[in-house]
Amino acid sequence: MSTELRHALDDATSMPDGDGKIAELERITAHADAAGDVRLAYDSRIALIDAYNNHTERWRMLPAFGWCLATFDKDVAERRGTTGEPMFDDWDAEQLRWYHKWAVATLRSTPRVGLAQTRAALDDMERRFREGGHSMQTIYNLRCKIADHVGDREEAQRWFELWRTTDRDENSDCAGCDPSRQAELLAGWGEWEDALRTVEPVLNGVLGCTEQPEKALVTVLEPYMRLGRLDDAARAHVRAYRRHRFERDAFPFLPEHIRFCALTGNVDRALEILGEHLEWLERPFDEASAMEFAAAGALACGLSPDTVVAGRPAGDLGKELATQAREIAGQFDARNGTDHQSRRVEAWLALSPIGVQVELPPDQPAGPGPEAALPAEGREEVVGPLTLEAITAALNDRGDKYYVDDDGTVGGTWGRAHITFDRMGEGNEILHVRVVAQRRLSAERLTEAYAFCNAWNHDKLLPKAYVHDTGEGELILAGDVSTDLEHGVAAGQLAVLIHAALMTGAQFADEAAQLP
Repeated sequence: MSTELRHALDDATSMPDGDGKIAELERITAHADAAGDVRLAYDSRIALIDAYNNHTERWRMLPAFGWCLATFDKDVAERRGTTGEPMFDDWDAEQLRWYHKWAVATLRSTPRVGLAQTRAALDDMERRFREGGHSMQTIYNLRCKIADHVGDREEAQRWFELWRTTDRDENSDCAGCDPSRQAELLAGWGEWEDALRTVEPVLNGVLGCTEQPEKALVTVLEPYMRLGRLDDAARAHVRAYRRHRFERDAFPFLPEHIRFCALTGNVDRALEILGEHLEWLERPFDEASAMEFAAAGALACGLSPDTVVAGRPAGDLGKELATQAREIAGQFDARNGTDHQSRRVEAWLALSPIGVQVELPPDQPAGPGPEAALPAEGREEVVGPLTLEAITAALNDRGDKYYVDDDGTVGGTWGRAHITFDRMGEGNEILHVRVVAQRRLSAERLTEAYAFCNAWNHDKLLPKAYVHDTGEGELILAGDVSTDLEHGVAAGQLAVLIHAALMTGAQFADEAAQLP
């Protein structure tokens, strides 16, 4: 029986996220409980936590997580002082610490979770971290966000400074995403310049991950706008939305895009974004993103009530969206014992356009860049600085299709990989190539993902492979290559570097695609 269930669990974890996967995992869990197979019951609940997190029901992870944590603790207690083989290992402990973060973080995303319950879970998490000798950076992060959520700004700012100044460790959020989340809080407090300074390393490419820089670009939309950097804001919106419009898990970013367009004289575009993603509101990832999306949509609809959106007058739709936003805010406030979320919604609904028509860059990336000034036969031996034109010329010589973003990022798809070329460093002298495999894995397969990347790094020189945990239940397999060209580069040398990056990047993605 257990063997059959184990095979069923393996099959279920490979199913697409959705109701069917959740139902199958719940069935396996029930049978594992009935069979008294504790390890199988644990593994199936771990898979359920991941499935709930990925499919708009994050609050449902809490009972499963609580069971796993209690089972882990019981095993540790029973085997303390004995020589028996433990049921769980260091990887299980590390995974539980990550899922503990998820459990605490659900408070801000849904009103279904009790405030006292969450604070108790966070206190328990802090106790475990202290006993294990882990950094408190993650704890300060969570305490800051909870205080901000309930409207205690003074307390939130106290925790914020500790979060920002405490050393990171393996339990900390992604190094490329932490600054974005901090900048988001600063922007919410109206500290525009500090928000930009905080996220600057991400915007400059010093820090990054597979979700950047788009996440950071959304964070700085309002700071740019409030500081009068309207061209920067317009470029940030257009570049980030090119990606976010197609990614279901980017739903929480859409309110910022809608608000920015609505306030900068681009109401038609705001309503287009609203209409294009309105059906996502029927089953959002969480109530917090639904509240913000509805409030942003209501704002845009109110600015152009006669426009038709999704077959309806915007004025009528806007009233419904405003009601929905207020209802969700009321649910949060009833749980929190404050009126902070309701005040946030009313402030969003009362926003007025800035009175300036902001011209947006073209919605599609620019086409291939111009050829380098030298003819092809003269470029091979001339050493010069790394330029955008040199990169595009090398790709043109290969006959590749690619795009060039407004900030000079060159990118495209080669095989099963999305590959981008950036110039970094103080003098743009570093060629940085980023490879992202199309294949993604569920978060529960983290050990397997690490093993894949470690094996690649052991056997291959390029690219340096790594795993990025999105925090949304999904693992991204990526790699990068950085080459310092401070003393210049000849066209022939650059062509070799680019060819090697493309070939090895495509091979990396192909091997990732072959994972079971």
